[in-house]
Amino acid sequence: MKKPYTIGISGASGSGKSTFSDNLKRQLSDYQVKVIHMDEYYKEEVQRPRIKGISDEKEYIDDNHPMALELDKCNMDIQTAMNEHCDILIIEGIFALWDSRILERLNLKIFVDCDADERLVRRISRNLSFGQDFKEITSRYVQAVQPRQREYVEPTKWKADVIINGFSQSSVGMEMIMSWIKQNIV
Repeated sequence: MKKPYTIGISGASGSGKSTFSDNLKRQLSDYQVKVIHMDEYYKEEVQRPRIKGISDEKEYIDDNHPMALELDKCNMDIQTAMNEHCDILIIEGIFALWDSRILERLNLKIFVDCDADERLVRRISRNLSFGQDFKEITSRYVQAVQPRQREYVEPTKWKADVIINGFSQSSVGMEMIMSWIKQNIV
């Protein structure tokens, strides 16, 4: 049985990873595509690591640390998906290019890059809809999210084969990636 063509899509929180993954899946409608969203592997809040704010010393739940996810379970699910019938497997999440076990399985590594200000605006909009208040969202972002993204997520950009503009995902970028996938899928 042939293994699926495996694509990893990473980027910081709010960069446009999920939007890009959804668009890519739609573009690949002629194929059997399975998407694994790493957000589904977050541990219960009480099991996630904590981080002290860089200047306020407040303790925050650290959702941007690799230990916040059940990476072993994610890797088992990836292995299971690779043994099931699908043509293309997409793994999307902030740590898709961080975990070496995932990285070694990837045929194509994509990093969705977006300016920190735009990511913050998106995060505010999203989290306000979850019932969080503006001060809570912005404090957490500045104190805990950005430092961890600089530490763990940004360095994975250099492991990517392709860096996509998450601010304005152009049709040219998607066409190039689609062309590459179609040429390389076996």
